[in-house]
Amino acid sequence: MHIDEPGQHSSQQRGHVLLIAGDAAVRRRAVQVAPSANLAALGLVPASVLLNSHAPSDTTYLDGARDPNTVLMRLRAAAATPGPLLVYLSGRLTFDRRGRDLHLALAGSTASTVRYTALPWEWLVTELRPRPAGLTTVVLDLVADKAAWPVLTELGGLPVPAAAETYGVVVPPAFTGGENTVSSYTRHWIDQLRRNPTRPSGVQLHAFAVGAAALPPGTMALPATRALSAPAEHQQRGRVEEPVRSAHPVPAAAVVPARAQAPVPAVPGQDPRPHIHALATSGRHHEAATLAQAWEQHVLQIHGYTSPEATEWAEIRADLARMAGNYRSATQLWIGAGRSRLARQSPDAPEVLAAAAGALYCWTQLKDEAAAREAGLELLRLLDALPSLEPRLLRLTRQRMEVLNGTPSQC
Repeated sequence: MHIDEPGQHSSQQRGHVLLIAGDAAVRRRAVQVAPSANLAALGLVPASVLLNSHAPSDTTYLDGARDPNTVLMRLRAAAATPGPLLVYLSGRLTFDRRGRDLHLALAGSTASTVRYTALPWEWLVTELRPRPAGLTTVVLDLVADKAAWPVLTELGGLPVPAAAETYGVVVPPAFTGGENTVSSYTRHWIDQLRRNPTRPSGVQLHAFAVGAAALPPGTMALPATRALSAPAEHQQRGRVEEPVRSAHPVPAAAVVPARAQAPVPAVPGQDPRPHIHALATSGRHHEAATLAQAWEQHVLQIHGYTSPEATEWAEIRADLARMAGNYRSATQLWIGAGRSRLARQSPDAPEVLAAAAGALYCWTQLKDEAAAREAGLELLRLLDALPSLEPRLLRLTRQRMEVLNGTPSQC
């Protein structure tokens, strides 16, 4: 994103923020993404912070639009901005089966009216394509419906403007959703803007948001975590390189270090997490686990066993174990992390629920009945301590434990 130099505050450098809320994504009466809530939260952030520029700027809110041509006109006007431009889109991504095109569903869009009531995704790509490189940022917080998701999978990602820096997430349709509030990715994106005295770059904001958000299994990140570890000139911004397959991805860092040669980095303040995650995604699970364990010990010595930092590294190790298929270790680590968080945070804190969800998922993948029985007792204690947990999950866990307790171990 362009940062203007002192004295360059003329009208020629005028910037623009375009915030677009599409149709809400709802599954089984649960809201998966609430675009209006996301826009309201972004509206509290100064345009200069969003743009990373002190140039004069305009902000356009499009919430509840029903006519794709209206959105197109606003998009075209924003694309004509000579200075920095931020385009934020949130809502439901759908697919027109007749026209074979992806669309952003607008208010009132249905499966039978997509061609006339939704914004063709190609319009976004086309309008932003001519803009000069380095002046445009696109941020996406989307949910793909059942029609769009197979198309995204086939394409290997979502087409985006080549000249724009594009960051965001696309959640799969199987996600059951939550309350009608600001979605996790957007919330953490905003939190990083407020928390840092110096505005992070787009890559930094995206990495922190993906790392902190409790993303559903299969979520597509743009760019993916692996892309963040590549040199900027080699990043493929036009498509997703790798889906985030965990509901609790390894927290990504802003500055990606070079490949580590030792358990701790030689440069103080260097964050090893992107490198560790890159090792795991490339199949080098033992190296990733060894490096993470070394860093955990380093953190324990500095901050102590009950520190938030220690808990975060336990969660990192848990997700690494999941990625390696070691569900027994992953379950135990997630349960331990949940207990640690519960000792410091309220039972309905998102981080507590995320740890419990991680433990529950990994436990369901355990095929060893003896290991499942052993971990199941601890898991039930953790779940029982979470009154806001969906009752169905606790019921299903108890039912599986009853089956396990009534079945002789095959080990």
